[in-house]
This record gives sequence, structure tokens and C-alpha cells, in this order.
Amino acid sequence: MSTHVAVIDYGMGNLHSVAKALEHVGAQQVEVTSDPQAILNADRVVLPGVGAIRDCVSELRQLGLDQVVHQVAKEKPLLGICVGMQMLLEHSEENGGVDSLGLFPGEVKFFGEELYDGDVRLKVPHMGWNQVQQNLDHPLWHRIEQNARFYFVHSYYAAPGKTTQLAGRCHYGVDFAAALAQDNVFATQFHPEKSHTNGLQLLQNFLAWDGRW
Repeated sequence: MSTHVAVIDYGMGNLHSVAKALEHVGAQQVEVTSDPQAILNADRVVLPGVGAIRDCVSELRQLGLDQVVHQVAKEKPLLGICVGMQMLLEHSEENGGVDSLGLFPGEVKFFGEELYDGDVRLKVPHMGWNQVQQNLDHPLWHRIEQNARFYFVHSYYAAPGKTTQLAGRCHYGVDFAAALAQDNVFATQFHPEKSHTNGLQLLQNFLAWDGRW
């Protein structure tokens, strides 16, 4: 199976590390691009993202790539990462409220200034390693143990509208979606490219995935 991967470049996100990680696990061609046709010609597509969701959504729409993401989601495997996952939901509380792409029902919420786990006050952003409970038997979890640890950096978390789309759960003061899945779309709040063995395995699984499960 060909592994030509397009990493969507809309001026936001650590595209270099995602591309290098994909090459490391065996992608034959990784193209970091903002060209709609190049994205649509790829076998698989990655939507990364870091920073403020308002800026990410704005840049994506300005380049006309929001519609490209919707088209990709109907046709081929799509992987969203971090803010790239959050943008797939309907709405975010960040930046005073931002409407997103709406591929998944649900919203993105702020952890809050006063976040506690029992009597222990937690720092926001949630930064570092945390366990992920797998909620769905999905091909992207292949050879990844239950409650494996992944690397997170985020102040906002996804609260999906459908529990059937919750592929992975994490806890940091509150339970939140660590991964979402629907049809040929899979998305992670954590950074697989920064998650060592488990993250590289997930990216390798993405390269092998035909979008069915």
C-alpha cells in the first residue's frame, strides 16, 4: 500500500517534527503543503495544530483548507493532532468562543484556573505524560497497550457529543477525550510525534490503516 502523506500547512503547528516522525516509521513520501490539490492527491492526510484555536481556524479558512478537510474526511484516512483534533469539533470556549469545523459533535472546554484532583491543585496547561484508556477497538491502537502513556500539552480539552466516538480517555482533574474516531477520521489530543515508542507505533498504524474498522 502506498504511503504518500500530506501534512496540512496553514502556518500553525510543528510540522517538521510530525513529518520527520512519519518518515521515521516508513512513509514513502511526506509532503508538507497548503496546496488543496496536493492534499487531495495524497493517500493519507494529517491535520496538526498548536497555539490558539482562533488563529488556527482563521488561517485554515483563509486558505480555503477548511473545505479540503471536510472533503478528505469523506474520502481517505485523516489524522488530527492536538489543536488539529480540537478543530474537528463544533465549538471551542477558547478566545471568547470559536466555531470550528464540526466534523464531530461536541465542544472544547477550558480546564479552568482552579483545577483540582482531590486536594491537589493541578497546573494548567496539562503538560507532560499521562495514561490513555482505550475505549474503542481501533486499528490505530494496534500493538499499543491499554493505559499506555502519551505526551500532552494543552489548556483546553475536548468533550465529545457522542460517547461512541470516544476512542481514548484521559484524566486530569476531569475526564476528557484523548482520542476521537469516526469512519476514516482519527484524532488525538496528545502529540504522537513526541510520545516515543507508543506515539511512533500509532503513526505506523496510521500508515497501514485503510480507513476501515
